Amino acid sequence: MKFSLTLSLLSLALVAASPALEPIGPAGERLTKFYDSVPVEELWIAGAIVDWRTGEPTGKPVTDNGKHTHCSQFAAAACERLGVYLLRPPEHSAVLLANAQYDWLPENGIGHGWVNVANGVAAQDLANRGQVVLAVYKNGDPKRSGHIALIRPGIRTEVEIAQQGPDIIQAGGHNYRRGNLKKGFANHPRAFANGEIKFYPHPVVKFGHAE
Repeated sequence: MKFSLTLSLLSLALVAASPALEPIGPAGERLTKFYDSVPVEELWIAGAIVDWRTGEPTGKPVTDNGKHTHCSQFAAAACERLGVYLLRPPEHSAVLLANAQYDWLPENGIGHGWVNVANGVAAQDLANRGQVVLAVYKNGDPKRSGHIALIRPGIRTEVEIAQQGPDIIQAGGHNYRRGNLKKGFANHPRAFANGEIKFYPHPVVKFGHAE
């Protein structure tokens, strides 16, 4: 009991001692308002075939046993509204699109202004400064989907980011307007635990309509 209490107090001390990242700046506040206005918890819902741009169900019947989650389509739609190109339909089908986006970003994304940053601390910092930042994972099984989410501005310490990752907005098995990276990638537990998630920021070019 004493040992457990000591560990708990030590954890609290580490979090208290860990410096917070830079506060959210004006560009980050604007990005926050944009993300808060996107109806991701009502659209791009798993289990239906959707229009990638709007997240609205197309009415097309599901004829297979696939989960039909839409993380990659939502990411592409959000990026489009921010004036940034991310691999999307019709250049690539919605099937296994997150895996394709993972490959596209270092190969072709650089020509569209994407760069790679080393870790979640850098990713959170850049989102707080108002950049659109992707977190993307490729499934090791080429027949199974990976995952992609957007880092949203948030106040977190470096210790909190190490434990839970940056703040995110995503579609997927569960759609979140605000969550954390570890929670969002829970269907791929090795991704977070083994540091297999890659981060790519890009300056926002414009703010389009959220709906």
